[in-house]
Amino acid sequence: MKAKLGMSPIAWWNDDLAELSDDVSLEECLRQSRSAGFTGMEQGRRFPTTPQEMLPILKAADVTLCGGWFSGTLVNEDLAANKRRIQPMIDLFKAVDAPCIVYGEVGRSIQGDRSKPLATKAVLSGDEMKAYARKLTEFGEWCAGQGMPLAYHHHMAAVVQFEHELDAFMNHSGEGIPLLLDAGHLAFAGGDVLRAIDRHHKRISHVHVKDVRMDVIKGLDWTKQSFLDAVALGAFTVPGDGSLDFGAIVQKFADHGYEGWFVVEAEQDPKKNPPLKMAQVGHKELMRVMTAAGYTVETQGFPVA
Repeated sequence: MKAKLGMSPIAWWNDDLAELSDDVSLEECLRQSRSAGFTGMEQGRRFPTTPQEMLPILKAADVTLCGGWFSGTLVNEDLAANKRRIQPMIDLFKAVDAPCIVYGEVGRSIQGDRSKPLATKAVLSGDEMKAYARKLTEFGEWCAGQGMPLAYHHHMAAVVQFEHELDAFMNHSGEGIPLLLDAGHLAFAGGDVLRAIDRHHKRISHVHVKDVRMDVIKGLDWTKQSFLDAVALGAFTVPGDGSLDFGAIVQKFADHGYEGWFVVEAEQDPKKNPPLKMAQVGHKELMRVMTAAGYTVETQGFPVA
């Protein structure tokens, strides 16, 4: 089985918390990630927005674009508005041959609001979840029809956070909306990562291998502290530096025949946890568990003409 290893630039600069950003250029971010062994990078705010600008940068760094976040609002806005906003991203991602766009729901979400404690997150009723899941399916089918599939990202402080919410979303949505399984977000929410993979493996098309520091998470007061507070305190880290058993997680993906991207997305303070060092720690641990699970990790970055 084949796998690809990518990173998110959130380790170098955080789009929601400026205090957790290092003054590092896009080119230096890509250089560091590639030197650690990663062949892909997800899109971040310092990326150019045209293929004419992006492709030479990716080629020079010998990496590919392995995804990127779209702030969706389908929980409270219509399909047409989201289609208009995502169309330029579809065009760009097709031009640079990215595998998917990561759909993250920001409607009714408190993930970017430091004043809102974790306990105040929105909860959808059963009927609302059904309607939302069907809407996402239609949107996912439309995006795939445009030539760029989505991958749905369950997320702390958003409407699909807990494992039971993920199960409900998956039950009421269709194959038109594949799933991005994020180990760290599910573990933060108290979910069972291995059980979720068992239940939803047929729809998983993209994976975020985010680790957690469970001592930080257990010390949070959900009635007073926000998601961003948790991030600033160090709730997330790279595989090999946290509490999750990625040997078991990666083996579970292998058992179900998953092939594709495993992306390290670990937002934390770059001053306390230098991104290059953390990238090296994460890559070393992933290579260890990937080899044990029988994966062959691809080493080619930017495609050779």
